[in-house]
Amino acid sequence: MDKKVVLITGGSSGIGKSVGTYLTEKGYKVYGTTRNPDKYPDFSAFELIRLDVKLPESVHEAVSEVISKAGRLDVLINNAGVGITGPIEETPHEEILNVFDTNLHGPIHMMKAVLPQMRKQGGGLIINTTSIAGYMGLPFRGYYSATKGALNLITEALRMETKKFGISITNLAPGDFATNIAAGRYHAPVMKGSAYEEDYQRSLDLMNEHVDAGGDPLQVAKKVHQIILKKKNKVHYPVGEFTQRLSLVLKRILPSRVYEKLLLNHYKL
Repeated sequence: MDKKVVLITGGSSGIGKSVGTYLTEKGYKVYGTTRNPDKYPDFSAFELIRLDVKLPESVHEAVSEVISKAGRLDVLINNAGVGITGPIEETPHEEILNVFDTNLHGPIHMMKAVLPQMRKQGGGLIINTTSIAGYMGLPFRGYYSATKGALNLITEALRMETKKFGISITNLAPGDFATNIAAGRYHAPVMKGSAYEEDYQRSLDLMNEHVDAGGDPLQVAKKVHQIILKKKNKVHYPVGEFTQRLSLVLKRILPSRVYEKLLLNHYKL
């Protein structure tokens, strides 16, 4: 049986690298992407190709390169993303546009680029990496939550639109994992004298603690492999600590004001 061909955006580090390495070990033909492959001359886990998900032309060139080399594309994992923190009122608008371009518009560009090939070959799988944070509006992470929440809904809609083509689309929502995402996250500055200064700083410290103490990204890689092996996939796959997954259940069953109070208590607001 021919190897399945997998394309992972944001494959040079973090969850993307962990997933790509694991799938390569399992016998898949994996292509990862990064904006600048030249920065990783010693990268040998799998092949890296150049891609900026914010640029449609770059997206089409990368997808065409994979299809030219491999002859097909079985699995797209939309993993590339950026973090952002800050008060809704004080976050610079150019940073808001950047996070939406990367976390929402980027995956949309990717899906538009691969769907014709998947229809042509009679099927395929798209895994959109969202976040547990995408199921709730978190204080001082509102814009990040919004990008991931929007991608959740796009996935739900597109999944139904493409069902008859044999294409499966699903959301994978990680919680906190020990990666370098905090280092690359945009932090709106804590402004002295701001009405949000103390609350934002306290929340920022708490967020960074969660990432530093996060789980092994290998857990996400194993979940991705399970999803690929399934004949029929669910719409949503949360992955993370029990308390993080429990938060999604509580969001569904608790009155909204009760759930909000739990979040306020958690963030000490």
